[in-house]
Amino acid sequence: MHFFIKVKKELSQKIEIPEGVEVDIEGRTLNVRGPEGENKRNFNFGKLNIEKNDRTITIGNKKSTKIEKKMMNTIVSHIKNMIKGVQEKFEYRLKICFNHFPITVEIKDNEAVIKNFLGEKVPRKMKIHKGVDIKIDRDIIIINSINKELAGQTAADFESATKIRKRDRRIFQDGIYIINKNNREI
Repeated sequence: MHFFIKVKKELSQKIEIPEGVEVDIEGRTLNVRGPEGENKRNFNFGKLNIEKNDRTITIGNKKSTKIEKKMMNTIVSHIKNMIKGVQEKFEYRLKICFNHFPITVEIKDNEAVIKNFLGEKVPRKMKIHKGVDIKIDRDIIIINSINKELAGQTAADFESATKIRKRDRRIFQDGIYIINKNNREI
């Protein structure tokens, strides 16, 4: 007969707050302000304790299981991304590729309009999230945002808006593709 015992350990992680960045914790809401702007997010801390001391944030629990450890690592990653975002915006670069029909992309209000994709008469439209800046330079689309998730989601929306269906992908390679994430070539 096997018994499974939950091993509980005291685990905690510390995050250093750099100069020029302010962090406020109010209940479940974490607010980070920096030179680029303000980033706000609600977290579900569960059984984890979060404390702010001078220039550090401590997240931990006296009796942590694997679930609390995973949750702690996820929350620490999100907080580090928030701090990095208010210091320097996240940037995604996309390339407009076409072989058959020239594609044009226009930004109107909070919507991106993709015209002449595969010769289609009806333009494809995509909503742009608030807090995202988009610049179009010929065949390069540059997406900037304080929030890493919004920047990544907007880039993914561009890719999925130009997804090719019911055609051979080896021949029809037209579309908009991510070529650079945060100064890392893909």
